[in-house]
Amino acid sequence: MENMAKVCSRLIFQSAICLFFAQAIIAKPNFNNSFVCSDKGDYTSNSTYKANLNHLLYTLTSNTEIDYGFYNSSYGRDPDKVYAIGLCRGDVKPDECRSCLYNNTILLPRYCPNQKEAMKQDEYCILRYSFRNILGIMEDHPVFIQKNIHDQSGNLGTYNQFLRTLLDGLSNQAAAGGSLRKFAEANSTGMNSKTQYALVQCTPDLSQTDCSDCLLSAFGQIHLCCNGKQGAVIFTPSCNFRYEQYPFFGPVADIAQPSTNTSGPVADIAPPSTNTSAAKGNDGNKSQTVIIVGSIIAFVVVVVLIIISCIYLRVRKPREKPESQAVEEIGNAESLRLDFKTIKVATDDFSNANELGKGGFGVVYKGKLSNEQVIAVKRLSKNSGQGDLEFKNEVLLVAKLQHRNLVRLLGFCLEGIERLLIYEFVPNGSLDHFIFDPIKREQLDWTRRYKIIGGIARGLLYLHEDSRLRIIHRDLKASNILLDSEMNPKISDFGMARLFELDQSEANTSRIVGTYGYMSPEYAMCGHFSVKSDVFSFGVLMLEIISGQKNSSFGNGENIENLLSYAWKNWKHGIVSNLADPTLEVGSTTEIMRGIHIGLLCVQENVVDRPTMASVVLMLNSYAITLPIPSQPAFFMNSGTKSNICLQCEHDSRVTESNQSKSSSDQASLNEASITELSPR
Repeated sequence: MENMAKVCSRLIFQSAICLFFAQAIIAKPNFNNSFVCSDKGDYTSNSTYKANLNHLLYTLTSNTEIDYGFYNSSYGRDPDKVYAIGLCRGDVKPDECRSCLYNNTILLPRYCPNQKEAMKQDEYCILRYSFRNILGIMEDHPVFIQKNIHDQSGNLGTYNQFLRTLLDGLSNQAAAGGSLRKFAEANSTGMNSKTQYALVQCTPDLSQTDCSDCLLSAFGQIHLCCNGKQGAVIFTPSCNFRYEQYPFFGPVADIAQPSTNTSGPVADIAPPSTNTSAAKGNDGNKSQTVIIVGSIIAFVVVVVLIIISCIYLRVRKPREKPESQAVEEIGNAESLRLDFKTIKVATDDFSNANELGKGGFGVVYKGKLSNEQVIAVKRLSKNSGQGDLEFKNEVLLVAKLQHRNLVRLLGFCLEGIERLLIYEFVPNGSLDHFIFDPIKREQLDWTRRYKIIGGIARGLLYLHEDSRLRIIHRDLKASNILLDSEMNPKISDFGMARLFELDQSEANTSRIVGTYGYMSPEYAMCGHFSVKSDVFSFGVLMLEIISGQKNSSFGNGENIENLLSYAWKNWKHGIVSNLADPTLEVGSTTEIMRGIHIGLLCVQENVVDRPTMASVVLMLNSYAITLPIPSQPAFFMNSGTKSNICLQCEHDSRVTESNQSKSSSDQASLNEASITELSPR
């Protein structure tokens, strides 16, 4: 009951906070869906246009010596030539500008796959590309609009006149800007002594007349969408503007020069003079009073509902549960539920002849449904170290994921003590049965290995950033990578995965799960995990694929080496032959060395130093990107000093032991490592 009281108190407190900030949050524009995918032409995944587009996006922000927030370039030859424009808001600093555009170069091709022309607007930048020349051409459509939901109080005609005067003044200043920047921002006090903030911008490749015409066309959208609203943001391909009754911009950013200390040619932008008289009246005060009273009433209603819920939870009798709580939570995936008899027939009553392998979850069987579809069935063993928690994870997470580099869940079965997971059948089995087999490894030349590495990277990137959920796999290893008939990799086994909120970056746990050797040091020793934990596992796996060696200690003459330390030493001395699998062709030495370099970046001890999977995918796909120098990897053998992570973990452990009262259930699950060994399937 003490825990119930804590939960109720926390809910009441969080409700108060949410209501307090609700008005501020709801007024902020949402740019999540600000993609425009044109239907003017498509390209195929293996086309020259796609290759040109990738190259252009990777190099867009490096094609100028002066960084003034506007990037334009083209690449290739007709008919596969690609043009691109990147524009940052005039108050955005160069580093933030490049970061914003970098993110959009990743997101836009994924959101608009195979479209030859697309555009993405963001709060701080806009990116567009096309198969046609778009430089210096004014385009005022399509239009992206976001409006503030709050209405302006007072006389609407007076407000519209005041706003138009402010925007027209800014338009004149922006249009008069030079070829480096056409941007203006200002604030002015108007009705009810309220300050209106506004900015306007054109792409600097436009003429003064084209910029004025574009903004004039954009201003015309106000009466169609946002008449009488306190704010709005309107984007077109060639210009944009925004206005609000709160400050949303900073000072105009300086133009960054190459290496000299001379200042850039930035014109001072003064706010336009506005003498509009403020309207008198009590409408503004009345509006604020209504909002405050409404918020108080909503708060009281929420608190009453929470109290009623808490009382109900306290006095109700616990229900008898014929099956575990995990079963109840799977109700949303009921459409995937299959009958046990159906699976029993498909696997010939789980015969030994259909057994594919054994893992931490249990035995995996091959089967065939009545429609001739071949399946792989994971059957939870009665004495398995895993159970309902892992089963629930697989069903609830994998059912919502769709990606070519993730194994596809076809269904599940839940009957009595039986727990079955039904997956697509992946004919070539798991990766470890190739790279660690002295005969089968010869089937994996460098081209195939690089393709496998890239596929795993894209699958992880989908889990971390591109799916509807943010998922940390926590058990990425060679035996959890399955290979289809064309040797495309598919990440499997999500029993240990953890779901993050989209804005969550890390979490802690006392339940350490996964496989030693692939675990990042901060996770294995402290229980701290994040997307960078998966990056570490990916780095270990990448070095295994390149070397054909397992990450555990192995003999090297008279010495016992660890794969990470061995790779580090050889990379430092520029030696590939000692680490690369002897079956790989000699002609790939440069690419293999780069692969080792990327792998070492992923297994660095400092979490912050490791790249994200988005960066890894870029590194794998573009040789134009200069790789940073990696620091010493984690778990570096023969090191005479204790790592900072070890010291931090010891400190965390002492704090935890002194401040946290551990329940018996916590003590029973401190370390549940999963060691899976699957035969080919």
